[in-house]
Amino acid sequence: MSDKNRDEERRQQQASAVEMGAAGRGALSQEELDELVSSSDTGARTPPGLVGKLILTVALCWSLFQLWIASPLPFMLNFGIISATDARSVHLAFAMFLAFMAYPAERSPIQLGLGLLVPVVLSGLFIYGAPANFPIWWIVVTGAAVIAAILLGSPKSWVPPWEWALALVGAGAALYVFIYSDQLGRRVGAPIQTDVLAAVIGIMLLLEAARRSLGPALMIVATVFLLYTFLGPHMPSIISHRGNSLAEVANHQWVTTEGVFGIALGVSTSFVFLFVLFGALLDKAGAGNYFIQVAFSLMGHLRGGPAKAAVVSSGMTGLISGSSIANVVTTGTFTIPLMKRVGFSAEKAGAVEVASSVNGQIMPPVMGAAAFLMVEYVGIPYFDVVRHAFLPATISYIALVYIVHLEALKAGMKGLPRAYEPPPILRRLLTAAFIIAGICALSLVVYYTMGWIRPAFGDSAPYVVFALLTGAYVFLMWIASREAPLLMDDPNAPVTTLPLPGPTVRSGLHYILPVVVLVWALMVDRLSPGLSAFWATAYMIFILLTQRPLMALLRREGGALPAIRTGINDLVDGLISGARNMIGIGIATATAGIIVGVVSQTGVGAALADVVELLSGGNLMLILLLTAVLSLILGMGLPTTANYIVVSALLAPVIVTLGQQNGLIVPLIAVHLFVFYFGIMADVTPPVGLASFAAAAVSGGDPIRTGVVAFFYSLRTAALPFLFIFNTDLLLIDVGWAMGIFVFVTATIAMLLFAAATQGWFLVRSRIWESALLLLIAFTIFRPGFFWGYIYPPFEERPGSEIVEALENSEPGDGLRLRIAGLNDIGSPIEFVALLPVPQGETGEERLEAAGIELLQDGERTVIDNVAFGSPAQTAGLDWDQEVLSVQAPTLTPSRYWAYVPAFLLLGLLVWGQMRRLPTDARRSETRHA
Repeated sequence: MSDKNRDEERRQQQASAVEMGAAGRGALSQEELDELVSSSDTGARTPPGLVGKLILTVALCWSLFQLWIASPLPFMLNFGIISATDARSVHLAFAMFLAFMAYPAERSPIQLGLGLLVPVVLSGLFIYGAPANFPIWWIVVTGAAVIAAILLGSPKSWVPPWEWALALVGAGAALYVFIYSDQLGRRVGAPIQTDVLAAVIGIMLLLEAARRSLGPALMIVATVFLLYTFLGPHMPSIISHRGNSLAEVANHQWVTTEGVFGIALGVSTSFVFLFVLFGALLDKAGAGNYFIQVAFSLMGHLRGGPAKAAVVSSGMTGLISGSSIANVVTTGTFTIPLMKRVGFSAEKAGAVEVASSVNGQIMPPVMGAAAFLMVEYVGIPYFDVVRHAFLPATISYIALVYIVHLEALKAGMKGLPRAYEPPPILRRLLTAAFIIAGICALSLVVYYTMGWIRPAFGDSAPYVVFALLTGAYVFLMWIASREAPLLMDDPNAPVTTLPLPGPTVRSGLHYILPVVVLVWALMVDRLSPGLSAFWATAYMIFILLTQRPLMALLRREGGALPAIRTGINDLVDGLISGARNMIGIGIATATAGIIVGVVSQTGVGAALADVVELLSGGNLMLILLLTAVLSLILGMGLPTTANYIVVSALLAPVIVTLGQQNGLIVPLIAVHLFVFYFGIMADVTPPVGLASFAAAAVSGGDPIRTGVVAFFYSLRTAALPFLFIFNTDLLLIDVGWAMGIFVFVTATIAMLLFAAATQGWFLVRSRIWESALLLLIAFTIFRPGFFWGYIYPPFEERPGSEIVEALENSEPGDGLRLRIAGLNDIGSPIEFVALLPVPQGETGEERLEAAGIELLQDGERTVIDNVAFGSPAQTAGLDWDQEVLSVQAPTLTPSRYWAYVPAFLLLGLLVWGQMRRLPTDARRSETRHA
């Protein structure tokens, strides 16, 4: 069978899975599901004829442009070198053009009303802020043009002239920054009339593009922030400011890199596009189907096997996909019908798929683009972001597999039959041990080989590495050629046997090589994320072009030329798909840049801190709850990336500041991960969880009930952010390897107990008091210091005058906590806790000098007289004229992990009690199937 026929058979089986297996409550056909994904991710309009080809060509050119600017070729050839700001301008121009061409405007009454209201409001604001000599008729014409285009309608089958006009003018407004970059650089802060006009047109059309591609929520939020910018003097006193003129807003938002063309759009241009493109190419090569098949072959025989396979396959797909909806439809088309076959209801099957697909966004290395934004916002290397995010994501997925296992236990489900009888347990353990040892040995060989190649071959090392990778690729392709081609079985056909794990795994091992290239470049060579993604994408292009003809050659099937043409077509389709997947992200990051620009221009962040502190009474837990609720509310209509940008810009500094005032030193990365986790929860949360609606469309279940069940399955994801705010060990902050393994094991146990408590089932159905006890045990394991601190306080508080003695009695490297009274950035009195590392020194005076502090004793007040520039004291946030109120010195206390002893004793009693209620035959079955 040819590759083309296999692809067509796969497509037909996929359609059959949707139409037959999801029958019941109005499930959607495959075509309708494709339209659902395209309308939310890629744009639902590709008209026939020349216009449709033009849209695809522009998308292709966008991908080629991004590959060009990411590659070293411009610098090697000294041609086509584009600055970062100019690249952002071209990036946004492509996104704006494709947003108007590929996304028809919604015609629902709400969408129509909001679409008409925003241009009216913006026109009024711009006229209000314009100087007397400004030609306001340009503003009126722009607003009228947008309104007219909305009223005239936006058909899906063709692109009318007014849509062409919006697309071209929007792209032109974005390119204005690129075309006139030299002149703009010479008049920063003093925009001329043309600059202001370009900004007015650009902002209006950008918000309309956001409405089309992302829905009305982000457009409304950005408009409200612009309203705040202009009408600052008329706001309540607690958030009022002097207000800004049209020229100031235009300069800040469009001419400089503080607004639309700021960090968020820069990350989209430099990093995110290439990772999305890499995922699209990997999926086009067949990796998505491979991941699903591998997951089913390895886990399908377990209790509720299809659901566990759905979790694992969605996690692997999340490595290459940043879209929850696309993940749901891609894997759910096959997993949901099979889950229903083994006993899951339509709602529970859809909820499992939603929970696992949404969690794909928290899986490093891509994390739905948020990882790269954190690099810029937090100011730490990409490697550190992945290290901090890895443990919570892994624990969350393990807990979801356990939740599925509990659901299967409740319903007495069985797994799918497998085609072979597994070897005895001892042989399986030995095989696993040899595999692990082989992987470790191979990792060491690769690591030290690559470490030897670079110094030995110098500039030629990349060619040697490529040759080695190509040799491995040919070898893995030879292994794959000896296995049958991977075809996804129809999940609605009678279930006979699962695919064999060995042949299934061997048939696609070459898909791992581009991921190896990516991880190696990021983690070992420590290249920039953009350059790492470029090399991984370049190798993925090599595989796409060669895998079909090489497979035909190895299988002696002949037809190399048709295989080469098919590979080229796959490459072009992947480049187009990657670009179309980026339309919404490009528009979202640019629009979110408006909000970030307002925050930096008006200083609303400081005012918001006062509002949040007033609402919460300064209580950190209430602040975190308010942040979580705000993230969920905004996330109901915003994409995860935009939600993260907005909430982190507004509330991340507030949490850090108020945490310090409450005596808790919260690392900035912990706050950003907190915001991000609740941003992705919005894709699950009813009533607007889009991923739940997509899953219900596949399963035929009720979307609201699907969302409710998915929310309960995702409670573990909602609990984790609170935990790693108070226990940064979960983020592997200042944790070694041995301690990291210990934290992983104990945190996993705690999360499994938390999942059991929320599901009301442990070994048997739990009573209410047993669920409460499980929650208490899980909390104690997660935060052993909470209760232990009441018995053995970790700090001894002394007067501020004893800081020298405290430094002398502390060990170098310890953290000395100082409660400080001073003034904030706007001159208001505050109190906060600063963490001062104890430096080396023989005496307390020497250590004080090494810390960079000079003290002045003013009666009973201990005042900081001077802080050395770049010193540990300045890094800790200390400044001159602050008062040291008290010193909290670490005390020698028993390890807080002794709290695990009573916790595990309680757990043992709980297990014993539930085992007594477990029937003998069920106990044997549980031991056999666990």
